[in-house]
Order: sequence, then C-alpha cells, then structure tokens
Amino acid sequence: MLKNSILATTLVLGLLGCNPQFNWREFTSKDATWQVTFPAKPATASRPINLGSMQTTMTMTAAEVDDMVFLVGQAEAADEAAAGPALIAMQTALVKNIQGTVTRDASSSASSNAGTRISRNIEARGTRQGQPIRLVGHFEARGRSLYQVVVVGPDKSVQPEQTEQFIGSFKVLK
Repeated sequence: MLKNSILATTLVLGLLGCNPQFNWREFTSKDATWQVTFPAKPATASRPINLGSMQTTMTMTAAEVDDMVFLVGQAEAADEAAAGPALIAMQTALVKNIQGTVTRDASSSASSNAGTRISRNIEARGTRQGQPIRLVGHFEARGRSLYQVVVVGPDKSVQPEQTEQFIGSFKVLK
C-alpha cells in the first residue's frame, strides 16, 4: 500500500512539473547559421524591412504559446560598419510597435579575428490592444549578420523561466 502511495505521489508530482503548454524543441535555421530552442513548432517567413536608412530582408522564425510570441529574426547589414546602427534601428522598431518604453538596457561589444560582435539586451513595457505587454529581447550583430531573439506577450504571462530558456538557448553557429 505504501509503495502504491509513493508511486502515485511521484506520478502526480511528475505531471504537475510538466507544462504541456510549452513543448520545447531545438531548431536550426534553414541556412544553419543559428540555433535556438522554441516552446512550440515554429513557422518561418521573410519580408523586406527598413532599418534606419538601410533596406534589407529579414527572415523571421516564430512560435506562439498562450498569446506569447517567441521570435528569432535574421538580416544582413550592407557592411560591418552599418551593423551597429541597424541593430539599434531593429530594437527601436520593435519597442515602437508595442508603443513601449525600455525599462532595462545592457550593451556590450567585442572584436576578434572573426569580426565585431555587438550585443544588446533589453526589456520594454508597452500596450497591445489596450492591454499591458512586455518585450524581452536580445539583439546581436556579428560582422554583417543581425539577429533579434525576442519574447513578447501579456505582461503577466512573460515569465523569466521561459524567456531565459528561449533567449539563453540562442547560438550563432557560423
């Protein structure tokens, strides 16, 4: 009897620990330049965008879970010198889309034989259809390549566990 009780308790605790709304899966971009873990099956689309004075094409791969969007965007700057300003324009456009205000901003840059790496991490709060939303994003430039790794959704739904798992899993492969 005690053995069955322990087994039942273990099973219940195991089921409570599982969150079926998040079905995490590793995803590698079609061109194998980056990898991330999405919480659901993602879809990919490309479209032309304007980043400041630069026109480029952005490929976006995203998954949605409970009104939260988990997104990786990739674009190419005209040259390495244009990457920094384009990265700022990318961030500014996303914050403007949510009529938001940046509440946390951390930046870094480094140079090596592989080129310059610029990184920005932000958190912003804004509104969508009159409801408060939060955006947590990582923006990165590696040479000419630009990346945005973003979670956006209802303010109370965007939790550190999911944003850290998603953004922390992002890796540039090439």
